[in-house]
Amino acid sequence: MLSWRQGLSSVFSSRSARKSASRADKDGGAMAAGEGYRNPTEVQMSQLVLPCHTNQRGELSVGQLLKWIDTAACLSAERHAGCPCVTASMDDIYFEHTISVGQVVNIKAKVNRAFNSSMEVGIQVASEDLCSEKQWSVCKALATFVAHRELSRVKLKPITPRTEEEKTEHSVAAERRRMRLVYADTIKDLLANCVIQDDLESRDCSHTVPAEKTRVESVELVLPPHANHQGNTFGGQIMAWMENVATIAASRLCRAHPTLKAIEMFHFRGPSQVGDRLVLKAIVNNTFKHSMEVGVCVEAYRQEAETHRRHINSAFMTFVVLDADDQPQTLPWIRPQPGDGERRYREASARKKIRLDRKYIVSCKQAEMPLSVPWDPSNQVYLSYNNVSSLKMLVAKDDWVLSSETNQIRLYTLEEDKFLAFHLEMLVHVDATQAFLLLSDLCRRPEWDKHCRSVELVQQVDEDDAIYHIISPALGGDTKPQDFVVLASRRKPCDNGDPYVIALRSVTLPTHRETPEYRRGETICSGFCFWREGDQLTKVSYYNQATPGFLNYVTTNVAGLSSEFYTTFKACEQFLLDNRNDLAPSLQTL
Repeated sequence: MLSWRQGLSSVFSSRSARKSASRADKDGGAMAAGEGYRNPTEVQMSQLVLPCHTNQRGELSVGQLLKWIDTAACLSAERHAGCPCVTASMDDIYFEHTISVGQVVNIKAKVNRAFNSSMEVGIQVASEDLCSEKQWSVCKALATFVAHRELSRVKLKPITPRTEEEKTEHSVAAERRRMRLVYADTIKDLLANCVIQDDLESRDCSHTVPAEKTRVESVELVLPPHANHQGNTFGGQIMAWMENVATIAASRLCRAHPTLKAIEMFHFRGPSQVGDRLVLKAIVNNTFKHSMEVGVCVEAYRQEAETHRRHINSAFMTFVVLDADDQPQTLPWIRPQPGDGERRYREASARKKIRLDRKYIVSCKQAEMPLSVPWDPSNQVYLSYNNVSSLKMLVAKDDWVLSSETNQIRLYTLEEDKFLAFHLEMLVHVDATQAFLLLSDLCRRPEWDKHCRSVELVQQVDEDDAIYHIISPALGGDTKPQDFVVLASRRKPCDNGDPYVIALRSVTLPTHRETPEYRRGETICSGFCFWREGDQLTKVSYYNQATPGFLNYVTTNVAGLSSEFYTTFKACEQFLLDNRNDLAPSLQTL
């Protein structure tokens, strides 16, 4: 039997010519098919920053930028829908650079994916200095728009991605939508179950400011210039008003001009129209060493005599105060009011932890991610998101090269940056749902994988995610068996044409630390995808992304490069055939 490294050498010695030829064919085809290609939903907007658009520092007001972002995104959504669209939500935004007067803002928006009546629009914002020709990335945003037609129900036509980037965004959009739908419950659960330590040592407790001194309340009358072409209040205008009152609240705390660094998700709970009065309220919820969180809410009412106000929107904004060298200054300590003030104070600390976890896990590139990420209830949703989205991004790659084909099992390889990825593919006469359910239960893996000694279910996180401890025999010259702590995330198709997904990645648990008895193995991205090819016929694809120097047994053992690995994959096929009518009842709810 070939060793892993011997197999690796043989594959690369035989694939160089194929890789060159494949890329040549692909490049030629791409030029022919994609020459002059532009996404049909793409909208580009360029705005010159004038003094009327800036704040007291001569920088573009974030409120004005939010107006432009929302306008470009709405135009893209309506280009695809062919009817009016309204803003439903705007995901978290992190601002990397400020924009000065005289510079140009370039905004590009396009629809990543359409669902039934909603769609995700991706927005990229860059600034350009016309004199030096330098350009900077300012921020990226993801907005959800809902198509709205008065007399008929809207059913959006699907998006057909063409480029690798479009395929990736289209695939991952389903996972992002899932995360948005559970967003409120996630925050509630985390706040209820997580104990957040208050880091008083990093704060200037000698200077305290009562939270009440930062409270701001402002009312705006919605006039025709504030409405969109449907008569509803323009979402970008509401976001701009929210940024304005939040900035005032932050300024009252620090007695300086704060800089907005991040906005947590805007979620529009209902519409407002011309003639509505919008009451905007803001207060500093908590301060940390170099940042503060400001909470903002918007309520609407129609007539002055009305006692009931409609909750339109809420958001949390993070501000810093920069010195002359653009370094963050230490902020005073906020003294919350008893009752609701103390609740907001504690929740702000929890949100900060969640925000940092989310930004790190969701925003990091694969090359920047550690192989094993600490498991914590506060980052559960985002680790699951990253697990599934990383696999979907790997699946969407265009540069897979066919390395070998044996008895209708195909092995593909992909070399990119410092990663080497493998992909095995076969057709099995088993229903896709049955194949998904059978392989979802990793505890049954020893039934078909002779290299898998035991699998223990450590934690059933929820109905879609579980953590396993896997032990495999010693391989090659190793004297110790390997063990893995793996997060398995399972997903049903979001829409027709989507695959069933089982994604795997390593995590670390305090209860399962590395021990002298085993050599700890790690996997950064691997898993199965199942496509329904017909009645009782499924395409089973296995993917594994390995870093040089690591033999990730959980994945490489299936997607292997030797006859031993091929035999294992055939055993997986036989396992599916033998058990296609014998599904574990515990998995029926997946």
